[in-house]
Amino acid sequence: MEESPATRVSLLVRIRDRHDKEAWRQFVQVYAALIYGFARKRGLQDADAADLMQDVLRTVAGAAGRLDYDPARGSFRGWLYTVTRNKIYNFLAGRQRRERGSGDSDEQRRLNEQPAPDGEAADLWDQEYERRMFAWAVEQVRGEFQESTWQAFWKTAVDGEGAKEVGKALGLSVGAVYVAKSRVLARLKEQIRQLEGE
Repeated sequence: MEESPATRVSLLVRIRDRHDKEAWRQFVQVYAALIYGFARKRGLQDADAADLMQDVLRTVAGAAGRLDYDPARGSFRGWLYTVTRNKIYNFLAGRQRRERGSGDSDEQRRLNEQPAPDGEAADLWDQEYERRMFAWAVEQVRGEFQESTWQAFWKTAVDGEGAKEVGKALGLSVGAVYVAKSRVLARLKEQIRQLEGE
């Protein structure tokens, strides 16, 4: 799997300033859903995942003043994954201490919901990260395109429909569908590159 670019260094520098509301808004917009979604996929209920997300964001806020980005020491995304994973492990360990096993089928279901081994968890984190980056980029660029261009992109790239069928439904040539898809994809990639690395 190709290595994803690092988090934009300027955003990490800007969040050092607790009063830079725009930097924190952007940081939360990008990373809160990632942390929440990862926690949900690791078996946490909605409220627990939301609490954990807040706890991770508090940890980042507390460490932000000390963040000296050094790519040689690892990526910010890797550090955030480690913080999130450890918070989840601590939460689950605390929950297991409070619950006593009974051997019934509900207990077996709970065991099956436990977190995957670290390699799988890291893959899940990367998948969730990429999904969140795509969703964020979609929110940012959606208004830049005409409806027919957007629909041509969405129906072919996301819904997996054929260009011929999409063109017919939208009144576009097959070539125009491919051009629309290409333009939107290029813009989405550019938006993600801007966030992740300058």
